Amino acid sequence: MSVLLLTHPSGLAHENGEDHPECPDRLRAVMAALEAEEFACLVRDVAPPATEDQLCLAHPAEYVRWILSIRPQPGHFTPLDGDTAMNHASAEAALHAAGAAVAAVDAVCADDSIRRAFCATRPPGHHAEPRRAMGFCLFGNAVIAARHAQRAHGLGRVAILDFDVHHGNGTQAAVWDDPTILFASSHQSPCYPYTGAEEERGAAGNIFNATLPPGADGTAFRAAWAQRLLPAVEAFAPELLVISAGFDAHARDPLAQLRVREADFGWLTDEICRIADRLCGGRVVSLLEGGYDLEALAASTAAHLRALMG
Repeated sequence: MSVLLLTHPSGLAHENGEDHPECPDRLRAVMAALEAEEFACLVRDVAPPATEDQLCLAHPAEYVRWILSIRPQPGHFTPLDGDTAMNHASAEAALHAAGAAVAAVDAVCADDSIRRAFCATRPPGHHAEPRRAMGFCLFGNAVIAARHAQRAHGLGRVAILDFDVHHGNGTQAAVWDDPTILFASSHQSPCYPYTGAEEERGAAGNIFNATLPPGADGTAFRAAWAQRLLPAVEAFAPELLVISAGFDAHARDPLAQLRVREADFGWLTDEICRIADRLCGGRVVSLLEGGYDLEALAASTAAHLRALMG
C-alpha cells in the first residue's frame, strides 16, 4: 500500500506578514524532513486547485468569492483579523490547499494502490468558519474533504480527527448540525480560540472534545484519545478518516503549553490507522494544520508519516 504526498509551490509564496509564525519556512521544514531516504517510497504529486463548487461544500458562495477576490499587490497585505492576512499568493495557496484535500480523497477512494494520503500545504484550515477567516485559516479543508468524499464517492459517514493544540472551531461550526460527520478534537484549554468545551456536543451528538490543561504531557494526550475520543470514533463506524494534523501540542512549540512529543503523534497515528484498517478499508486523509517550532514540526511530521506508511 502506497502513501500519497500532495503539495504545491504556492504554499511557499503565501505570507501573513513579517515575523508571522505561520510562515513559508514551516512548509520548507516539512518538505525537507520528507526528503530523507526512508520517505523515498512516497508517491508525490502536485496538488490541483479546488473548484469554487468544492469550496462551497464548507462555505457560502459569497464568502468563497470574497476570499478569492483578495489579491493585493506583491509586498502588500490585506488583514482579515488580528492574526490572519493575505498577500498576492494567498488565494492561490488556499485554492491548492483545499484542492489537495479533494485530490487526496479521490486517491484513497478510487485508487486501489493508495489508501493513505498526507497534504503538506498551507494555509491551514480548521479555524476557518463557514463565513469567517480566522486563526491563520481561509478555507475549511477538512470539511471540504469530508463532504467531497460523501458527494463524489458516495460515502455515508466520515470522521474528522483533530489533534492540533488549538480547538478546530471552524470545523466544529461547519459540522455542528451534520449527523453524518463526527468531529473529535483534543486541545489545550484555556487557549485560543477559547472554544471546544467538553459539553459542546453538536446538534446530533456528533462532536467530541477532550480538553487538556496547560502543561499536560503525552500521557494525558494519549489517555484523552484512548479513553474518550477513539472509542467515539469507532462507535460511529466511519467510512473515511480525515486528520487535522497539527503538531503545535509539541513541548517545543511557542504558541501553547502542552508537552506532547513526536512519539505521541506517532502512537496516535498508529491507532488511527488501525481503526481505518478495521472500519474504512484503510482510508486515511491527513491535512497539515499547525506547528510553529520548525525542528519539532519536522520531527513530528516525520513520525506521523512513518505511521501512515505502516
